[in-house]
Order: sequence, then C-alpha cells, then structure tokens
Amino acid sequence: MGFLDLLDRLRGAVGLPPRRPATTPVPPHQLPSVPAVVSALRDLSDELDHGDGVWQFNRMYLQVTELVEQRLNEGYFENDRFMERLDIVFAHLYLDTVQADAEGRAIPDCWEPVFASRSVPLAPIQFAIAGMNAHINHDLAVAVITTCEQLGLSPSSRGVRADYQKVTSLLAEVHEEVRQSFLDGLVLAVDQELTPLLTLVGSWSIGRARDAAWVNSEVLWHLRDTPLLREEFRASLCRAVGLAGRTLLVQVAEPV
Repeated sequence: MGFLDLLDRLRGAVGLPPRRPATTPVPPHQLPSVPAVVSALRDLSDELDHGDGVWQFNRMYLQVTELVEQRLNEGYFENDRFMERLDIVFAHLYLDTVQADAEGRAIPDCWEPVFASRSVPLAPIQFAIAGMNAHINHDLAVAVITTCEQLGLSPSSRGVRADYQKVTSLLAEVHEEVRQSFLDGLVLAVDQELTPLLTLVGSWSIGRARDAAWVNSEVLWHLRDTPLLREEFRASLCRAVGLAGRTLLVQVAEPV
C-alpha cells in the first residue's frame, strides 16, 4: 500500500472524503469527441489496402466504436463523461501507433507482431484477434488510468467500473457476430480445414482479456506513487502481450 492510499484510509476513518486525484493535462493532438474518433477510423479504413492486416483490425475496431457511440447517445452508461474520454484515449493508443509506424518511428512491443506481419497472407480473423490482443491486454489498462488521471477520477469513482463492465457485456453480445463476419469470408474445400484456425483463435477470449485488463489497471493505479516500478510493470506487460500476439499470427497448417 502506498502512502497516498494510507492517507485515504485515515481520512475515511475520521469521516473525511477521499482526496480528489489531481488531473493531468490532455495532449494537444487528442481528438475532442467519439464522433471524431469514428471519423478518424473511417479515414484510416479508406487509406489502407484491404489486404493489409492492419485494415482487418481497423474494420473490426470501427464497428465496435460505432456501437459504443450509439450507446453513448442512448444514455446507456452511468458516467458518460468518463466513457467518452476513455473511448478517445483508448483509440489514440492505436491511432498513434499507426502514425508512428507510418513515420518510421518505434512502435510498442505489443503492436509489433501485427504491424510486422501485416502483409503476410494469414486469415483476416487472425489480424482482428491479434489486434484486440494488443489493444485490450495492454492498451486498455493504460487507457483506464490515463482517463482517470485526465478527469481527476480513480478506478473506484462513480460509474467507472460499472460502465467498464457494461462495455464488456456489450462486446460479448456482438463478439460472435463480428467473429462470424470474418469467418464468412473464408473459402474452404471442406469444413474440417477450418478446425486448426478455430482452435487458434478460440484460445483467445475478449471477456477474459478485459477482466485481466481491469486488474492491470488497478495495479497501475496502486503503483502511481512509485513511477519507476509502474513503468517497468507496464513495459513488461507490453512485451508479454507482444509475445502472445506472435502466437496468434502463425501460419495455420492444413490438416493431413
């Protein structure tokens, strides 16, 4: 437990409200709204070749972001301000990686397998799953903490975890639809040829990934008083996610 966590407990013991976390500045290039994020993803979809593995992930990510935008407009979430900012911050971790790669700059280890294999003739769903692996298993935890820090919130603030779990439930509803949209594009000689691919992509679960991302966000939050250790934890997580991504982007052998 850090000193600030102990201070919060002492404040609670004497009936005082918890500290309000200080806010961090918003980067000047950060998009202002979820519609702006959707527009950026659509522009990227138009720019990328449809044979590009990054386009395959972008296609899926755009569909999910449009759904979140719809739910925001419907008043689905408890804390709209948090959810809108989370959607923006989360998207930037992907969009900034695309920009860095285009400019020849280094990209995070978690994304390296996707970008390194983008021209390899793999099944489109492999790129979609590998992209989700990078974006959820690493980027999401970072986005939750960054959003809290920008808004002066914490993971325990009103609506933060509840709305996070609402998105998990929402994705569970559309996951099979998105998954099938990729599988429908495969032309198979016999149904059995699909089995190795299904075994590979079936090993990855969006629900388990989001559960793990929430735990990692809490770890990052509780390490805020030890910034060097916090960054080492994040960097180690990034490398581990990249390693998992490589296993999702292997050529699947046809059955004998």
